[in-house]
Amino acid sequence: MSNQQFEPFYDVNLTYDDNYRRGPFGLFAQALAGDDSPAEGATNETSAAGSTAISAESATAASVLGFPVNLPFGIPAGPLLNSRFTTAAFRLGFDLAVYKTVRSRAWGCNPFPNVLAVHPKAADGSLTPGSPELDEGVLADTRYDLPISISNSFGVPSRDPDVWQPDMRDAIAAAGPGQLLVPSFQGSRVAGMSTDEYIADHVTTARLVCETGAQLMEMNTSCPNEGHNRLLCHDPHLVGRITEAVKNEIGERPLIVKLAYFPSDIELETMVRETVGRGTVQGFSTINTISAKLVDASGKQALPGEGRDRSGVCGNAIRGAGLDMVRRLSAIRERLGLDFTIVGVGGVIEPEHYLAYRKAGADAVMSATGAMWDARLARIIKAAIDV
Repeated sequence: MSNQQFEPFYDVNLTYDDNYRRGPFGLFAQALAGDDSPAEGATNETSAAGSTAISAESATAASVLGFPVNLPFGIPAGPLLNSRFTTAAFRLGFDLAVYKTVRSRAWGCNPFPNVLAVHPKAADGSLTPGSPELDEGVLADTRYDLPISISNSFGVPSRDPDVWQPDMRDAIAAAGPGQLLVPSFQGSRVAGMSTDEYIADHVTTARLVCETGAQLMEMNTSCPNEGHNRLLCHDPHLVGRITEAVKNEIGERPLIVKLAYFPSDIELETMVRETVGRGTVQGFSTINTISAKLVDASGKQALPGEGRDRSGVCGNAIRGAGLDMVRRLSAIRERLGLDFTIVGVGGVIEPEHYLAYRKAGADAVMSATGAMWDARLARIIKAAIDV
């Protein structure tokens, strides 16, 4: 991606609620208005980026979990807040669009700001899981340079089902030929809730998603839904119990589980055995973010509010970790002789990144931050690999 500044389809200078009501912006807004032609200059940049990549990807139609797609590339859970965002994504050539994670009840967003630019120390802008930098502090500010990395500090907000259910129906209906809307959902743990009640809330939310006509869904286990900085996906046994209950509710619909980074192969294989091995899960999407302590130029907490000293970081910084997870999941899949889909996520900004994820074993690839800052990304990738 060049250093040209693009207008993100999610305006980081507005609150989440303002984005929900007024967005999307930039080329996404133009697509909704009926002007979805490529931006001037896109063809030249595409040719340069993809000149060596054409032979690496088949131009024939693909499928994801049995559903035909033009190209197994899209936008993961997070930035597509409602049907206006997902419809614009489809019109701009993103053939997989994940509807932002919903809950069984309305849930508020973390205080503004939610997005800051993140500047790791490494020359290539990467963050390595386990690095001391993650705990010592990573600089975060409003200097949005490319290639971009950002904070993801929203708290998984959700509208009430009375709002998101009809909107999700509209989002599903807007998918064109070879395109697929993937609803994302999660359970909501509240004070005093037992484990059985927590599992039941997942089931309730999955049932609400089914009522929209969804053909498949993704269960988010990669956000701090178990308490401050605690992730459900790091408890494979509980995920296994939840997915068994959810699968009993949703029947033959494929279920994807969204994962964070796993430092241990043993824990990752346990997750696979507890879910795919028991027939409850058909795919994994990985990764979400890498958790880091974010600080301003003076070393103070960058994001305001209690419990926000750390944030998930996404974008360019996490590509290495995302590729690592995909390779390890692919190796486990082969070693155990299991059949499940892998969706690679993290730091996809250029066609070569899409191809790297495919080579690593991803059956589909998604980009959140890269797509937010360049709505032409799907078309650039398609032109580069001659799809």
